[in-house]
Amino acid sequence: MASRKNYLVLGCLALLWADLGIHGEEKEEQTCRLLGKFDLNGYVDAKNHTLVIGGLFPIHSRTIPANESILEPVSAKCEGFNFRGFRWMKTMIHTIKEINERKDILPNTTLGYQIFDTCFTISKAMESALVFLTGQEENKPNIRNSTGAYLAGIVGSGGSSLSIAASRILGLYYLPQVGYFSTCSILSDKFQFPSYIRTIASDKFQSQAMVKLIQHFGWVWVGTIAADDDYGKYGVKAFKEQMESVNLCIAFSETIPKVYSHEKMQKAVKAVRSSTARVIVLYASDIDLSPFVLEMVYHNITDRTWIASEAWITSALMAKPEYVPYFRGSIGFAIPRTDIPGLKEFLYDVHPSKDPNDILTIEFWQTAFNCTWPNSSVPYNVDHRVNMTGKEDRLYAMSDKLCTGEEKLEELNNTYLDVSQLRITNNVKQAVYAMAYALDELSRCQDGEGPFMPDFTCAYLPDFEPWQLMYYVKKVQFKTHDGKEMKVDVNGDVTGHYDVLNWQLDENGGIAFVKVGEYKFAPDKFELVFQKNSTIFWNTESSGLPHSVCTDVCPPGTRKGIRQGEPICCFDCIPCADGHVSERAGQRECEQCGEDYWSNEEKSMCVLKEVEFLAYDEALGFTLLILSILGALVVVAVIVVYVMYRQTPLVNANDRELSFLIQVSLIITVLSSLLFIGKPYNWSCMARQVTLALGFSLCLSSTLGKTISLFFAYRISISKTRFISMRPLFRKIIVLISVLAEVSICIAYLILQPPKVYKNMESQNIKIILECNEGSIEFLCSMFGIDAFLALLCFLTTFVARQLADNYYEGKCITFGILVFFIVWISFVPAYLSTKGKFKVAVEIFAILASSYGLLGCIFAPKCFIILLRPKRNTDETVGGRVPTVDRSIQLTSASVSSELNNTTVSTILDE
Repeated sequence: MASRKNYLVLGCLALLWADLGIHGEEKEEQTCRLLGKFDLNGYVDAKNHTLVIGGLFPIHSRTIPANESILEPVSAKCEGFNFRGFRWMKTMIHTIKEINERKDILPNTTLGYQIFDTCFTISKAMESALVFLTGQEENKPNIRNSTGAYLAGIVGSGGSSLSIAASRILGLYYLPQVGYFSTCSILSDKFQFPSYIRTIASDKFQSQAMVKLIQHFGWVWVGTIAADDDYGKYGVKAFKEQMESVNLCIAFSETIPKVYSHEKMQKAVKAVRSSTARVIVLYASDIDLSPFVLEMVYHNITDRTWIASEAWITSALMAKPEYVPYFRGSIGFAIPRTDIPGLKEFLYDVHPSKDPNDILTIEFWQTAFNCTWPNSSVPYNVDHRVNMTGKEDRLYAMSDKLCTGEEKLEELNNTYLDVSQLRITNNVKQAVYAMAYALDELSRCQDGEGPFMPDFTCAYLPDFEPWQLMYYVKKVQFKTHDGKEMKVDVNGDVTGHYDVLNWQLDENGGIAFVKVGEYKFAPDKFELVFQKNSTIFWNTESSGLPHSVCTDVCPPGTRKGIRQGEPICCFDCIPCADGHVSERAGQRECEQCGEDYWSNEEKSMCVLKEVEFLAYDEALGFTLLILSILGALVVVAVIVVYVMYRQTPLVNANDRELSFLIQVSLIITVLSSLLFIGKPYNWSCMARQVTLALGFSLCLSSTLGKTISLFFAYRISISKTRFISMRPLFRKIIVLISVLAEVSICIAYLILQPPKVYKNMESQNIKIILECNEGSIEFLCSMFGIDAFLALLCFLTTFVARQLADNYYEGKCITFGILVFFIVWISFVPAYLSTKGKFKVAVEIFAILASSYGLLGCIFAPKCFIILLRPKRNTDETVGGRVPTVDRSIQLTSASVSSELNNTTVSTILDE
């Protein structure tokens, strides 16, 4: 950090000196001169060239830490030779030579170059930018660097943080800068970086692509590891925003320190090890990732799937055989590859003997072949970084073996000579071409047709202002050597597509970058497409698709329950309430079933509610059906007996016609129970209660006719009345009046508030109980109130007459029958109210049958017993005899009332 601060101070001082130089026109004797030069390495070819294009490339991967005991600013030296950056730099030189050989671009102008090594550090990028502006020997920016040629623009700087730092200075003078490897989204801000464009897509598109990839594979719980620089921070920021927009979650977010810190690195390692996320996004360059990769190897962390950014997906520094168990199966996005004609031959055309002062080529040779060039003091394989134990390593791995110069480049297997994955390398080529095409457009301007005011003037080579060239740079558009269209938008960004690469094992056990798909992005189109028949390798135990979730998707039948203070991807699966379902996995809310539906046992779908009613085909319904039919048959049998013996005294006793009415009414009441069985309909609901009420009304009114006769007979016996006559017509009138009253109430009931079918869903949620809504309770009570009143009159009259002498005890039998009737229906009320569904109907049917059987058995069973089994007792004398007058206790029967006064017999037969 101290080193970085020193170089920022240097930059500010340089600008201040430049400013002092501008004001020095008044006092030329007080001009400022730089006291020292920056320690920069690179390549230059500016002689005999009209214009120079600057280049910034990370030929080394880091600077040597400064000695903190030295207080004054010192320009740091670099270490860690970067073959990839060296190839990029050579590609720029090759491209400039190619342009100079062409006649269709800048035909009368040749381009030179001045290239500096940024060492992948901000401080060196700042130093290089200042040198481009001032030339070091100059006291003010004059856009003529130390070569003396006019500086047209700069290609670089090789990384987002480096480009941001350099562009903040270069942008002050509107000096064009074309990036080839800097993807940070903030560089699209033309207010901060007005002179910056790039030939690589912004991280905004890459973040969208990563989220599309995560969605495609169904991952919802993802960790992020980012470099502690602008590239990592802005990249992860854009990625998080995209994740939040589609309701996906970040499990953890850690940074890799630029300067090794054991504490910070272990924090990142711990997050990876302890998290349940099995998919992790790595937003960092290959150089920054190197210490982190060593930590993964050291801690043996496998079974992770890494989503790679374009900065390291094709990096040979990462794709080493020793890293295969830890990073195979990685998937990410890469710049489209291409072939560059002539580049391979140009890369092979390198040798230290061509220029003894070319220290970069010498270091390349020494590092590549692990030998020392004769008479060379150029160090190589030096590493001053802090190791994983927190101690600083000072390794000078210079070999005792001398280089002979006969070493064969063809025998090397390193990144520099690998032209199979030319991706960023192609961006370098297009960046140089973008600058060249802009210069070409500027050179073709015709007087009076230029873009500059006033008078539509033109700019001219080589004397033009940087802002004038920038006008053409922002509008540059051309076809590349492979036929693709290169065009930048208003933000200086390009569109196109990414290749989706998967790290798979090759035949030699190494890493092969296998293309499995593409992500196409344009202003109006974003599409992730995977190749047909492409196989993706996953670094899991089963080699199957990784499973990366905080909580597994809630299965159907449950809903997500939010955990307070945790991401939305972490939740509890709460079972749906009764009557609610979730048909799809992962639903936030359960949906309520419709009125006629209910949730199944798993709560995964709505099913039709079970419709409950007392059906004929179930045991209870069938039993009651048999009892009803059996009761009707018994009553019919009684009727047959009565018809056959209709002339006998027992049948004729106490009004034979009323007995037949009682028997018919019992058939009606017994069979009315059949209307309660089966699926209810509106007609059956109206018929059953009315039929039952009319049946009982006929039965009880007929019984009342009998009991009144008995009552009068009893009154005769106790009052010794000479003659009391109860004509049969009066008894029929009682029956008629009772039935007519019942019928009138029933008709009013059916017309005004008739019963109808009702779906009872309150009693049981899982069932629809089909029952009858009886309509008006008042009408219902009125109907059965008449029956209750008739039953009460029957009971009172027969109870009084129970002591009437009779050989078959008809009065007592009717009394017992009415008692049974009352007991059944009084017991029915609590039983009916305490049951639900079909059992409520069954209780009512049981009450109907019990009361009907009770009346049938008590009234007619004794008579049938005598008629069939004791026929000798079926005589006038037995049924109702004569009593002598000397007997003070006159005995009357229900069959006859005899009175003898003065040897005169007066007989009143009640059942004429």
